[in-house]
Amino acid sequence: MHDISIAVAVYNEEESLPFLCDKLHAVMSKLGKTYEIVLVDDGSTDTSWDVMNDMAEKYPNLKLVRFRRNYGQTAAMSAGINESDGAILITLDADLQNDPADIPALLEKLDEGEGYDVVSGWRKDRQDTFINRKLPSMIANRLIGHLTGVKLHDYGCSLKAYRREIISNVRLYGEMHRFIPALCRWAGGTVTEIPVSHHARKYGKSKYGISRTLRVVLDLMTVKFLLSYSTRPIQVFGKIGVHFGAWAGLILGIVGLEAMLGATGAINVPWWGEELLIKRPFWIMTPLMFLGFSIQFIVLGLLAELTTRTYHESQDKQIYNIKTIVTSPKSE
Repeated sequence: MHDISIAVAVYNEEESLPFLCDKLHAVMSKLGKTYEIVLVDDGSTDTSWDVMNDMAEKYPNLKLVRFRRNYGQTAAMSAGINESDGAILITLDADLQNDPADIPALLEKLDEGEGYDVVSGWRKDRQDTFINRKLPSMIANRLIGHLTGVKLHDYGCSLKAYRREIISNVRLYGEMHRFIPALCRWAGGTVTEIPVSHHARKYGKSKYGISRTLRVVLDLMTVKFLLSYSTRPIQVFGKIGVHFGAWAGLILGIVGLEAMLGATGAINVPWWGEELLIKRPFWIMTPLMFLGFSIQFIVLGLLAELTTRTYHESQDKQIYNIKTIVTSPKSE
């Protein structure tokens, strides 16, 4: 077992990998601790796997994991967690925008005071475009912090440090790698953050964009449900049912009153508008149907998420399929 494991998700980063490995080993070799670096190839279509094998011949303590196809960053991060054994796990991106030189600061913060279980990087001076990268990230960070109760400046920063006993209790699905600090807090961990360096991308193309926003919002619903209602789902479904039942009862009461009074026209309900119920029921039925179907599909999605988790976790199934694992011949 190593003192520290570094887990890196790799997807089409052939140009940056040599520099990344060099910087990681330069930093880790000075710490005086045992370490390993786990590179997970998430189905790259360039020569990343060949470059990774070249790096394994050059550097010690390197472990390579190759997926059979592209499963996404969450799956790659999950594999990095599962295939490493360090008491402390460090994650970062392979594109060199995260700086390996910040790793000692993360480790120092992890042991500060009574100690933390998670230290998250905060890209305070982020070197990305505003419209399609910074702005969606700012909105997402505020939304995630508000709904989960774990307020961080930068959920999207991959550079983080975790204690093994906490991160091993977190199972990842969908796009949930960005919510790991909140999930760790749910598991009883303590979470903090520190500013870290951030560099402009030099090689390759970004895999992120504004198109991910919708997926983040949907996964955030799942996280909120898991954090608040996973052990008492009737609290969320029951509240929704009560609200819809109350509205239905109110409408039924008004229509019943109309029938009992024997009116030929609609009852004048000022805040709905005159004759709205009888002569223009479209304005009542449409919102109810829209909300009803929307809520039903969201609830079905949450139930499907729980079913998926039960399927994977009860049988210990992974969300990825590994093709090859290579260990550096120079490993300790």
